[in-house]
Amino acid sequence: MADVTGTPETSASGLLADLADVGRDRSRGGYSRHVFDTAEIDLREWFADQARRRGLDVEHDRNGNLWAWWGAPGPDAVVTGSHLDSVPGGGAFDGPLGVVSALSAVDILRERGAAPAKPLAVVVFGEEEGGRFGVPCLGSRLLTGSLPAEKALRLRDPEGITFADAARRGGLDPERIGADPELVGRIGRFVELHVEQGRGLIDLGGPVAVGSTVIAHGRWRLTFAGQGNHAGATPMDDRRDPMLPAAETVAAVRRIASSVPGTRATVGRITPNPGGTNVIASTVDVWLDARGPDTASVVADVEAAARAAAEAEGCTVDLREESWSDEVVFDAALRDAVSAELGGVPALPTGAGHDAAVLAAHAPAAMLYVRNPTGVSHAPEEYAEDSDVDAGAEALATVLARLSEGADWGAGR
Repeated sequence: MADVTGTPETSASGLLADLADVGRDRSRGGYSRHVFDTAEIDLREWFADQARRRGLDVEHDRNGNLWAWWGAPGPDAVVTGSHLDSVPGGGAFDGPLGVVSALSAVDILRERGAAPAKPLAVVVFGEEEGGRFGVPCLGSRLLTGSLPAEKALRLRDPEGITFADAARRGGLDPERIGADPELVGRIGRFVELHVEQGRGLIDLGGPVAVGSTVIAHGRWRLTFAGQGNHAGATPMDDRRDPMLPAAETVAAVRRIASSVPGTRATVGRITPNPGGTNVIASTVDVWLDARGPDTASVVADVEAAARAAAEAEGCTVDLREESWSDEVVFDAALRDAVSAELGGVPALPTGAGHDAAVLAAHAPAAMLYVRNPTGVSHAPEEYAEDSDVDAGAEALATVLARLSEGADWGAGR
């Protein structure tokens, strides 16, 4: 990590550059930063240091989310922020851009001589990507109570470590993890800035947009079970190989999803057990990510295809839902007011989930997107120009200034 002694960097692009060496993934490319691993803890410490240098009071809540307060914590607070974790081999912008832009916005407001009339907080949510424990937006879901603590504590990472154990090692008390209605009740408005995950802004001539909707999405695990055996000693006709129906299901996912307009479905992870090159697997886990207006029927069709393929090979399959999020329509009044304040920037839908979508059920929430000229996200090619990054921070500061001055935007007002 870059040296952060002395005067803190104030531009969002400069702050982002400060994180360039943290959590690099030498095998996948990009970055792998997962909740409570070394890289993510380093980023948490960096954030806390940067926040304190700005005179913000830093605390972590019972679920491991970090809060940096400008002014005494209290009701009707204006809150902004994002996350610092990544998908395996992810890009440099997804998550950290929203955090560094929030810190930069604090600097911009101070440079403008602003003194917020309402409490203002920058928040870092934990495990937004679900890259370690499989459930996205884990920190915000626990905070709001949309994910029961007992379910979260039992989650296991690929090494078999439970979330309870990882949280304990991260300094949390597992007995206290769970919904925090008092803290949620402090949030008057929430605004999250994020790199655009798509190509919507490329042809629109501006660096910033507001969010309109987040499509419904979920994750499922299919476990195919057969008979583990020797790769050389087992004749082809005597096999019950779960890898075959797993492979047929992967192809079926693409075929089924392509037939339903507006649907996106992906298999991005497959784990055979025991995983030896010269071993017929005994089980194969396949993770399905499905998003769109008719996800239930798509998943049902995938399950039917999986069962048919498993039966043909003499195997079984079990389907389990790991997470689900309904479609979210962001508060229209807040969205329109933010767009107008920024000169009429466009509103864009997204197929990506965000902590703002979780919080939208509890307080008026809005998203700002910063142009990504590659259109690529969740991969090393994810990108934003420095000038666009800094324009995003300026836009965020403008919105936070109006909200912290008392602008009554949101909740249909």
